[in-house]
Amino acid sequence: MTHPEITAELIRDLLRDQHPDLADHPVRLGACGWDNQLWRLGDDLAVRLPWATQSADELLRKEHAWLPVLAPHLPLPIPVPQRLTEPSERFPRPWIVTTWVPGEPADRAPATRATEAADTLAAFLTALHQPAPRGAPAGRGRGGPLADHAERCAEQLAEATERLLIPDPDAVRAVWDDATAAPDWTGPALWLHGDLHPANVLTADGTFCGVIDFGDLCAGDPACDIAAAWALLPDGAADRFHEAYRPTPDAATRRRARGWAVLRALGGILIGEAGARGLPGGKPTWGPPAQATLRRLTAASGR
Repeated sequence: MTHPEITAELIRDLLRDQHPDLADHPVRLGACGWDNQLWRLGDDLAVRLPWATQSADELLRKEHAWLPVLAPHLPLPIPVPQRLTEPSERFPRPWIVTTWVPGEPADRAPATRATEAADTLAAFLTALHQPAPRGAPAGRGRGGPLADHAERCAEQLAEATERLLIPDPDAVRAVWDDATAAPDWTGPALWLHGDLHPANVLTADGTFCGVIDFGDLCAGDPACDIAAAWALLPDGAADRFHEAYRPTPDAATRRRARGWAVLRALGGILIGEAGARGLPGGKPTWGPPAQATLRRLTAASGR
């Protein structure tokens, strides 16, 4: 079946068909993400529909199953699925109604209050990083051994170097090599967000006020999420984060986290550059925070 164009009219029709009690709420586009479109539904709800990758269907079901379990234990708001709708003739893929989380994505409005932001991020990840139960979702490579991503890192670093997008490729490579040489995680598989880049964390008044897009929710090595200290916080605030996070990350975890930050930053730089050139799938706002991440990592090399 051909995927229909997603419009406000389609959203209203879908609601009339399957959730008529919500059909009279005002509908307006909220955001177009990598996998999904998000449409505001009144003041407090949102409709999230997959529009790009086929894997988005599975990710929506995963969020519907697990986020209501996790949300009550987290100190920041997250989008909590309220209803899951199965494919229909009108729209051939599942979609969900969730709570709306207000705030501005950090790729557009970076955190500026370093201490508050570091403490808020540390409190959120301390609360999230609890042992996951058996049956927790797999991570599509997130939270596993960092070395599994060596080929992708090498390809992205080579492409970014060829395009003259990073000033010191050797320094970036040194951070990556040190990270992959660190001992692997041997603790329990912890709950992870799995994709804490700036577009998935919301800000207000200079600090963090919400976390969205849990499509990569999984269990594994917390270093995957701790990488956000270099991607989201103002310069010099990573140390404050490490002091506030519990239990305090050991040296090996911090090293692995720096490697995850390199990997995410390289992807962000390439996606940002594609957006600057107007290419499909590009997001120009992803470039500056990714560049800042690499600058912080190479400036603090060895920490």
